[in-house]
Amino acid sequence: MKHRSVSIILIGAFACVLLACSGNKGGKGTAKAEPSLKEVFKKDFLIGTAINAGQIQEKDAKANETILKHFNQLTPENIMKCEVIHPGWDKYDFTLSDQLVEYGRKNNIAIVGHTLIWHSQLSGFARQLKNVDSMKMFFENHITTVAARYDGKVKGWDVVNEALNEDGTMRKSVFLERLGPDFVTEAFRLAQKASPKSELYYNDYNNEQPKKRAGCIELVKKIQVAGVRIDGVGIQGHWHVGRVPFKDIEESIQQYSALGLKVMFTELDIEVLPRNFQGADVGQRMTADSTTNPYKNGIPDSVLQQQARDYEGLFKLFLKYKEHVTRVTLWGVNDGQSWLNGWPIRGRTNYPLLFDRAFNPKPAFYSIVALKK
Repeated sequence: MKHRSVSIILIGAFACVLLACSGNKGGKGTAKAEPSLKEVFKKDFLIGTAINAGQIQEKDAKANETILKHFNQLTPENIMKCEVIHPGWDKYDFTLSDQLVEYGRKNNIAIVGHTLIWHSQLSGFARQLKNVDSMKMFFENHITTVAARYDGKVKGWDVVNEALNEDGTMRKSVFLERLGPDFVTEAFRLAQKASPKSELYYNDYNNEQPKKRAGCIELVKKIQVAGVRIDGVGIQGHWHVGRVPFKDIEESIQQYSALGLKVMFTELDIEVLPRNFQGADVGQRMTADSTTNPYKNGIPDSVLQQQARDYEGLFKLFLKYKEHVTRVTLWGVNDGQSWLNGWPIRGRTNYPLLFDRAFNPKPAFYSIVALKK
């Protein structure tokens, strides 16, 4: 009996090994066990990601697989910004943006255009326009041409991006200097006319912070009083591990929705590397030293667990206010794609998203999925 028991155990163990190997062949076993984010939250809000040119062109099979499985909304990382889509006064390049819209159509994924008016990544010719009339002409032509082309083909537009300072005052941009403080309202007026079938949003970072939030609310009210349509506010959500401002975020959802606005979290990531300033101003930089890239050879589990708790706390809030929160968009498909690997210091190794560099779900992924079980 003793020998027979050992044989049975060995046979059983061998069978388990065979089953395990069979289940994991080609990664299929893992894929079946991994829930789809868009399915998990399908009754709550859209789950989106930002994608780059290579992903639009489906050059990375694993990235494409991840996008199609998990996301039902896409934001172009760069290809709809002025320097790409409108490189010359009378020259437009819609090659990649057309491909993006077609990618969304054939895969039944909503597209949000990003962005019509932003002071950064502005075409050189536009930045050099000194004459007010020339700037007005560029402003109107750009918004009308780009927005009209994709009217009804994109779910919405980030009409104006990052027009505010941290204290809620208007940022000293080329648009403010040439066109005055009403340029935001005028941008929405033009977008409303050119793209009546698409939603219109104002998008910014740190606009969950009280002072900047107050400025954002003032900006929104100004648009509304002018009788111009604005459908939502995007809170970018570039936060730092262990320092997510949950109270400010909740108050912001309440206050923006009280204005009749949809609330979106549009560029979500939770950074794990040290930084000596807050926000997401691409013009700011840091100097590299021995302490600024601590996880280039791997990240401690303790940091991943804290990140998971932060994501869990955020998604609890999003679910609590799901009648007002209509979209949550991660800024990148996986850690390797994140802009935070190159900003504010180039060449760092960051881990801010839900999927690692091999597209495997991280603890943060499972922490938010568990909220729906």
